[in-house]
Amino acid sequence: MAEDLRTRESVRRKALWTLSHLVPGNPQAVAILNVLDDIEDQERVDLNQRHPHLDIDAVRKAVLIERHSSGINIVDEASIPQPWRERFLQASIGSTRLVDGPYGHDWDKFLTQWQAEMKHLDAHMSARRERQR
Repeated sequence: MAEDLRTRESVRRKALWTLSHLVPGNPQAVAILNVLDDIEDQERVDLNQRHPHLDIDAVRKAVLIERHSSGINIVDEASIPQPWRERFLQASIGSTRLVDGPYGHDWDKFLTQWQAEMKHLDAHMSARRERQR
């Protein structure tokens, strides 16, 4: 099950990165949007079975940010509910971090970027609906 989540979020991350380079309405976006639709369907089933649906504000409030002895704020990774933890991990591949946890500013950046990506995705979805009319 964890591997399914990891795979799904890896595919979502790659799709969102690819989509970020396309303007809404670009015909190349159609295949990517179909992939994201499939992920959304899988997630809906998964959330009903294992993970409660938390919006970004609820996740932001749930996650613990702690002051590390180095003076840097770090994220208590265990406090990040799934699937958000896996989303963050996939978006953070290659990022530096402390052994005790990822940097708090990286978590904040991820959440801000996620909101921008969802806004961009919504624009693509709207353009697709307009084309289908």
